[in-house]
Amino acid sequence: MPHAVIDARFAALMDANAPVKQLGSGFTFTEGPLWHPVEKHLLFSDMPGDVRRRWTPDGQTTEVMRPSNKGNGMTYDAALNLLVCEHSTSSVALFRPDGTREVMASHFEGKELNSPNDICVKSDGAIYFTDPTYGRMPGFGVERPLQQGFQGVYMLPPGHRPGDEAVLVSDRYMFSQPNGLCFSPCERWVWVNDTEQTNIRMFDVAADGRLTNSRIFASGIKDALRAGVPDGMKADKDGNVYVTAPGGVWVYAFDGVKLGEIEVPELVANLHWGNDNWDTLFMCASTGLYSVQMKTRGREEPFMRGQTATSAVVHASGGLRIDPRRTALIIQDMQNDVIIDGGAFAESGSPDHARAQNVVENARRLAEACRKAGVTVLHVWLVCEPDHPGVPDNCPLFQGLIDANALVRGTWGVAPAAGLEPQTSDMIVEKMTMSAWPSSRLETILAANGIDTLINTGAWTNMSVEHTARTAADKGFRVIVPENACSTMNADWHNASINYAMQNVAEVTDVETVIAALG
Repeated sequence: MPHAVIDARFAALMDANAPVKQLGSGFTFTEGPLWHPVEKHLLFSDMPGDVRRRWTPDGQTTEVMRPSNKGNGMTYDAALNLLVCEHSTSSVALFRPDGTREVMASHFEGKELNSPNDICVKSDGAIYFTDPTYGRMPGFGVERPLQQGFQGVYMLPPGHRPGDEAVLVSDRYMFSQPNGLCFSPCERWVWVNDTEQTNIRMFDVAADGRLTNSRIFASGIKDALRAGVPDGMKADKDGNVYVTAPGGVWVYAFDGVKLGEIEVPELVANLHWGNDNWDTLFMCASTGLYSVQMKTRGREEPFMRGQTATSAVVHASGGLRIDPRRTALIIQDMQNDVIIDGGAFAESGSPDHARAQNVVENARRLAEACRKAGVTVLHVWLVCEPDHPGVPDNCPLFQGLIDANALVRGTWGVAPAAGLEPQTSDMIVEKMTMSAWPSSRLETILAANGIDTLINTGAWTNMSVEHTARTAADKGFRVIVPENACSTMNADWHNASINYAMQNVAEVTDVETVIAALG
């Protein structure tokens, strides 16, 4: 069944002829698909049947919990505790890995919530959920009177104590039946759809977590000739939005333009990303469970790379583990002018400290191990044009660069130190600043390759390496700094950076540990 291509950008997201595979059938009404990043299985709810099930890649489907309090939307927190929107209890419940259940929230202003429906977690630990009335209707919940006089969106803020009341973060009377919700990749915005109004609203996320500056992102998500309504919703890594709709799943670009439709044989109620690269879209569709392979992957949620074995970097039994597919090695400013005798900055002492650290050989060995393991190797170089046009003179470092006529394109000084020449599979990133971020294509390369972890090496430790690590941490990357693959002007400056600043933004280790972790 070909999918509907409306905008050319759809082709970058999926193949128009990608097959939609049926993974299971014979259910009552499926909801809340959720991929476990460690155990590699898909949980989903069979809501009217009051059962939670697990699908595994070998094609087996088994019951996990019956009764399940007619659970609907599900997600994990960063510690892989399962969070479930329970219709029968009007609660958000947390299930620990040992099966222990705890009610996180069930009331607002002393009254029972309507019936929490869909749920997501922000990187700071805040939990957001919608609260329509479907769980108080026959079939999808337990028929009983409403206590709230409106349907809203709520938050359990960071530090929320189980049992405390939820915080209303939306206008009381904006929604008729709020349903699916998801964050943008940067978490500055959130989308919430309304099943009854057949639209999606986009909000700014305020500093206190409340949803502000509401505007219509998409409307008219209906078709009298096809079954389907706005229900589950997810975003991909680039901020495209996928929402259940007539005929399957409708896909919108970040600018609100409809890109296309994923055609599914049954009415789709919810969806989620899964598999090792988070590039499979799992869809709960009425009586069946389906999947389709995508060219893109899902927005990274906290549980996908939180303090769990799903992270690119975790500790287990005291050892460092690295997922090569999600990791890049940065070798920064290891150029003749910077660290080699005869270079423009030789009088600073940098060649002596580079030798003391054995930094060139250590970086070379690390690069070789990274290439064998499949880690992307990036050479980040500061490159200036003759006469240094565009180089600011606002600080001593840049002034010294200009005065020494250093790092000029085509000269010996700009070339990499012997032994650190780029290999065929490596990439070169040019910059004109201390940090690798603001004046280069680094972030574009990392995003295109699905990288969220950086092995950060180079010269100088307390300047380029540290600046790059600080910004990487701000951007949400995990940073590993093998300190003996870094050098600066002297040991005092190096140790001050490694022992103080770096400890707050990176995982400090050594080359031998990283190579061992690469296997």
